[in-house]
Amino acid sequence: MSASLLPPLNALRAFEATARLGGVGRAAQALHVTHGAVSRQLKLLEDHLGLALFQRAGRGLRLTAAGTLLQEACSDAFSGIEDCVRALQRPAASPTLVLGCSGSVLARWMIPRLPALQAALPGVHLQWSALDGSFSETQATLDAVLLLAQGPWPRGWQVRELAPERVGVVVAPSHPAAHRLRHVPPSALLQETLLHTTSRPQAWPAWAQAHDLDPAQLQLGTGFEHLYYLLEAAVAGLGPAIAPEPLVAEDLAAGRLVAPWGFAATGGFWVLARPDGPVDARVDALADWAAGQLR
Repeated sequence: MSASLLPPLNALRAFEATARLGGVGRAAQALHVTHGAVSRQLKLLEDHLGLALFQRAGRGLRLTAAGTLLQEACSDAFSGIEDCVRALQRPAASPTLVLGCSGSVLARWMIPRLPALQAALPGVHLQWSALDGSFSETQATLDAVLLLAQGPWPRGWQVRELAPERVGVVVAPSHPAAHRLRHVPPSALLQETLLHTTSRPQAWPAWAQAHDLDPAQLQLGTGFEHLYYLLEAAVAGLGPAIAPEPLVAEDLAAGRLVAPWGFAATGGFWVLARPDGPVDARVDALADWAAGQLR
């Protein structure tokens, strides 16, 4: 239809409101104009079309056949315009998904898998932030965080459990105790000086209790600020360490480390968590991928 054939927009808006609300007075209130202003717009529209759109029905108005057709068209048109404006004003999803995790998880687990992640989710652009701790205010500013944590989960977060956390003792084959530890019960570890990390101070005591050992009898030696450094020291043959299974899986497969007693569940989980808010399909897709990798 040529633009010259279109009635004035204000007249169409007055007509649509009158038809939808069933009266000129209610349309005037909805449009925040006077009764007379709506009446003038209706007359202008009828004159423009050369058709009667309403007929009197007592004190009210009733649509004519032409009015009914025009109401349906106006309703669809204005509804479509409102939906479009709403979509235009909605904040666009950030082209980059900003994710947080510990530096150790980033270096030992995520970075080696980035090529596989990029192949699986080619449309997702990631930026990684190395952060320690769990469910902190700083992490709440990110799109999501990959954590090793234990419930109950705090309010304000949507938490997806990806896989149970499993930890175990690992030691380099070059370490003097490596061969002996393979053939003795876990209590033999009480005679060894253990590497530990200040980022997970409860790891060794929890392991000891799980194996019916007194944590007070553990002999803690060199400590490291981060788990990444602890595991590098273990690979270098400096002593037994304790670690989550996925972070040492490649070292075990390559023979750089051995796990004399395997790995056991801690009660914690690998989780992908995000602050409460609108659904982000990219985070859900990443969670599906990570869960598959951890299996």
